[in-house]
Amino acid sequence: MRIRASVAVVTGALALTSLTAPAAQADDSPSAAAARSASAANGAKGANDVQLGDTKISNVVINGGKPVVAATADKTIKVSFTAGDKSGIESADAFLWHGTEANTDGFIGAVEDSAKCGKGTTPTCTLTFVIEPWWNLSKNSLGTNWKVDATAFGNDGDFTMRDNVKSFNILRAAKLTVNATPEPVKKGKTLTVTGALTRINWETEKYAGYTVQPVKLQFRKKGAKTYSTLKTVKTDKKGNLKTTVKATVDGDYRYSFAGTNTTQAVDSGADAIDVR
Repeated sequence: MRIRASVAVVTGALALTSLTAPAAQADDSPSAAAARSASAANGAKGANDVQLGDTKISNVVINGGKPVVAATADKTIKVSFTAGDKSGIESADAFLWHGTEANTDGFIGAVEDSAKCGKGTTPTCTLTFVIEPWWNLSKNSLGTNWKVDATAFGNDGDFTMRDNVKSFNILRAAKLTVNATPEPVKKGKTLTVTGALTRINWETEKYAGYTVQPVKLQFRKKGAKTYSTLKTVKTDKKGNLKTTVKATVDGDYRYSFAGTNTTQAVDSGADAIDVR
């Protein structure tokens, strides 16, 4: 039997209003009946956790542990968690939300029928979500502090609903460029290294300069595998970068941005310089 939780918002509070099963089984499902009763009371209390029996949820992982970065195209991510029940796990569900309560100013449901749970008493359950920036990220402020709500059902009718089991940010995609001149350059002469740091503005769907941000200028000697940091430069009021260094040996220059809680970390490409 497959049981799926659907979500609605009633007068600003989270209420898991229905748990549906196939028609021949929905009316006599003890877990569905209990869930309806518990979630109704739960909504009035402000969407705290609800549990019936020994079902548990733990180890929530978003996007495989990697940062979630969005530009303008749809972004698909997966959310996984460990679901535990002595009888095994029958089904699972989850949704993502933003605001003080679910669906205050952001809600993303799992892709239909994407929930997959393994075998045994503590399987990993995985669900797929599609972030649509034009809709889910209509304001730049919507990138930070998303939450995950998760639900798991045991084969014996037990269940748990976890409210805000984990939070995460959706980072704004960024671009970084570099250009070192002149090329070639005489040994001991001055190189001017310029570049620009830009990030997506979801409200305009265009990239714009990311201002007053620390960016590292790095150098990799020809034949070497790693970069070393030469200095830190801040972007100007338009997101541009400019600094100078002395040319010593052949190698690659790049800029490196560590990222923030709103914007992804990014490295520029390498600009190879021939020193003569």
